[in-house]
Amino acid sequence: MSKKKKSPRRAALLGLGLDNQDGHKRITTGEQFAILGGSDETHGRMTETAIKTFEELKTRGKELAQVEPTELAEILQRATPR
Repeated sequence: MSKKKKSPRRAALLGLGLDNQDGHKRITTGEQFAILGGSDETHGRMTETAIKTFEELKTRGKELAQVEPTELAEILQRATPR
């Protein structure tokens, strides 16, 4: 029997804004995230949320692929600008 090597888990965040009405194409990418579309305000908020999320992960000493969905949801909620 041959043993399969497990690939390390990979993860990324994708933000998709659907409220763009000015025709401007907004794209922001980072090492583990991509923000596409949205109005200027929405795109900015999603970008800020992604950056704050990765700052919090760094503070916790974790990578995105190591975080459980419930913990990530909590981090995203706290990172989202009001």
